[in-house]
Amino acid sequence: MVASAKKTALDIKYTMPSCVPAANPNLETSGAVITADEIQQSYDQGLTYGLAEFMNYPGVVNADDGVLDELLVSLNANKLIDGHSPALKEQGLNAYAAAGIRNDHECTQVDEMLDRISRGMYVYLRYGTVSKNMPTLLKGVTPQNARFCCLCGDDLQSVTLRETGHLDESIRVAIANGIDSIMAIQMATINTAQCTGLADRGGIAPGLKADFLLVDALEQFSVNQTFIDGQKVAASGEYLLTTEDSVTGFDDLLQTVHLDTFTADQLKLNLTSDKAHVIGLQSISRTQNLVLPVAHTADGDFQYHPDEDIAKVAVVERHHLTGNVGVGLLNGFGIKNGAIATSIGHDSHNLVVVGTNDADMVVAIEALKESQGGGVAIRDGQVIATLPFVIGGLMSNEPIDTLIEHQKAFNAICHDKLHVTAHFDPIMKLGAMPLDVIPNLRITDKGLVDVTKFEIIDINA
Repeated sequence: MVASAKKTALDIKYTMPSCVPAANPNLETSGAVITADEIQQSYDQGLTYGLAEFMNYPGVVNADDGVLDELLVSLNANKLIDGHSPALKEQGLNAYAAAGIRNDHECTQVDEMLDRISRGMYVYLRYGTVSKNMPTLLKGVTPQNARFCCLCGDDLQSVTLRETGHLDESIRVAIANGIDSIMAIQMATINTAQCTGLADRGGIAPGLKADFLLVDALEQFSVNQTFIDGQKVAASGEYLLTTEDSVTGFDDLLQTVHLDTFTADQLKLNLTSDKAHVIGLQSISRTQNLVLPVAHTADGDFQYHPDEDIAKVAVVERHHLTGNVGVGLLNGFGIKNGAIATSIGHDSHNLVVVGTNDADMVVAIEALKESQGGGVAIRDGQVIATLPFVIGGLMSNEPIDTLIEHQKAFNAICHDKLHVTAHFDPIMKLGAMPLDVIPNLRITDKGLVDVTKFEIIDINA
């Protein structure tokens, strides 16, 4: 990735993953473990600009030795430390800010944003493909606190970037929600540059990098020309420099789905009552811990009913052949036929599958094993759509236009044939289900996780 970035006019800064695994390793099996030593090596080799979002906020608040080592390595090297602290407040938030973590992009409510600003943190107002918290947070932006507010994406798909926009779209949305155009531009430029320590850019002034845009009008913010380091690199939506279509150097990442033969027995639930804990999807990135009526067979396995928006969801470990499978129930996904599976499962990236019946879920897992990752949709035992991610099961090596067409076709089939909720991107929504540092209820390869307590819970409890 670092090598590929050097082939573009963009000045891309990479940050080192801070939480692999994301939280307590007893909650999920990760493909590797990144410690302070690996983080130090990335700094020594000049590969990374700082430490990526520090999701293990319980580890920070509780002064876990390994967590503190990672923070100290970064602080001693004078590196940026990005934040991630959903729902953290009061003394816990004080501890998190005191640890040197500069920002947070997980605010969903104004009070959370103001709490962080009051502690000297910057808040990134997120407007991504799925999570769009910015319009709500803009209600708390004032001329007095705007300098601590930045615009950001987070989980933006290529189709969104191409057809809707990135920070340019965030600026348009901010202006449409009543933010002064100059203030909106500041939140996307100089505020972020100051927050991240990029002192050589962020404004147009002597001695700063000549990175700037020409737009037709501030309010519509339609970009006409783009300059990077004084060079015009794009005009009228077209990149002007030559590009390299081929991506190389990932041969060791082509075989990353390691899985024995998968069977329906591994998806069985042991329900003992007519009610169970169910993961409730929301439009924001967080989930709800619902207790809902469920039907089950005599031996305790879940029975799907099309009139009830509850489907079975599972996470299947794919790195070390452990055989770990966590099974739970999901509300709000809308699926009425078949199954969908993906090898994107933040942040340990095990396989995630949701379905109305075990047979199709098994076919989906086996299809991902065969393709070595990506996304797959199944109906009546047949593969009806695929979305290949050959690099680690996480990234595509296709040209962007080809990838976008694949994304559109895959999503259309999931919505039209399987009836997934229309305003969800199925892969992005499903891929967030194992993330054990986003409240409230999550499913990992070791079971159902109550994120408020960071422990595996009994689905019947």
